Amino acid sequence: MMRFVLPLLVLLVSGCAKEPAAYHIAGSEIAITVERIKPYFWSSGWELDLIVRQHPNCQRRHHMKPTKSDKLKVEVYTPQRGVFILRQAKRWYVTDLRTCAMETFQDPPPEPGERVGAFTVKDGEFKFVPSQDRAATDNGAAEAE
Repeated sequence: MMRFVLPLLVLLVSGCAKEPAAYHIAGSEIAITVERIKPYFWSSGWELDLIVRQHPNCQRRHHMKPTKSDKLKVEVYTPQRGVFILRQAKRWYVTDLRTCAMETFQDPPPEPGERVGAFTVKDGEFKFVPSQDRAATDNGAAEAE
């Protein structure tokens, strides 16, 4: 009997996946993380969570709309300091680092702000990819200091 239970258990656990990708705003103390989760090997898509962290004030996990696609892309914009707007296909979310809250927009925002980057799969890995404009600005600022 044990010969059948152990392989079945391995099969059930092997299909599970949890892949976090983080946008570090100020080291690990202030960050926005999108975590994609495949709870079972038979799951056809991904559950998505947004984790907003501003240590030591707050850290919260919010559920986003699940996706059936492996080609996940969540774009990140910032209209002002400490506020981030996320776009997942047709859905728009806003999060504030002061309270670590998240809300869903009923209608797309008219101007989401400066594009910071996107959570996406690149080179087979789920990660945050900064926008090229932002990366060039950050490198220029680092050189100027």
